[in-house]
Amino acid sequence: MDATYHLTGGYKPTLKRFADLDGPDFFPTPGWATEALIDNEHFEGDIWECACGNGSMSEVLEKTGNTVYSSDLYNRGYGEAGVDFLTTSRRAPNIVTNPPYNAAEGFVRAGLAAADHKFALLLRLAFLEGGNRQRTIFSSSPPARVWVFSERITFYPEGAEQKGSGTTAYAWFVWDKAALGGTDLRWFEPKYKRRSLKTR
Repeated sequence: MDATYHLTGGYKPTLKRFADLDGPDFFPTPGWATEALIDNEHFEGDIWECACGNGSMSEVLEKTGNTVYSSDLYNRGYGEAGVDFLTTSRRAPNIVTNPPYNAAEGFVRAGLAAADHKFALLLRLAFLEGGNRQRTIFSSSPPARVWVFSERITFYPEGAEQKGSGTTAYAWFVWDKAALGGTDLRWFEPKYKRRSLKTR
């Protein structure tokens, strides 16, 4: 059992995957996926990457010119280790992260409470589905914008050969405290992944 998966009063078992490096659910985020977000969303003030892993997302967020604070529950050699986002009382103007898959709902609840301006999560597009999420999240706190990727994201362990393509659709879910309500569905242009491949 793993305490980081404490979502609704019960613990969920850790789902071990081939990319679990020093902790559950460690899949570094390709840089181009974060580039798409910062090209289309403006962040006013500091940004907290609260599940920073090896810093792959934090390093892209620094291109905004904003101060980026990085932390993780596990020590992966980057940022402040030992910070449990689901229980900490820390706040930030903006929070941006790719949460552990099995803790996504917990991250939504914690992020809504901890972010002053914007809160962005990289999630499977299928996160939109489900009666429980409709009742507990979307009916009361819908995201202001959902940015759907036109290109598939493939997650690899650090140092692995990157080939092939993913089969899962992803999107950035952005909660914006300045938004008036409702959810705006948008699509990223299909250029970010191709652009990253050309620069390798």
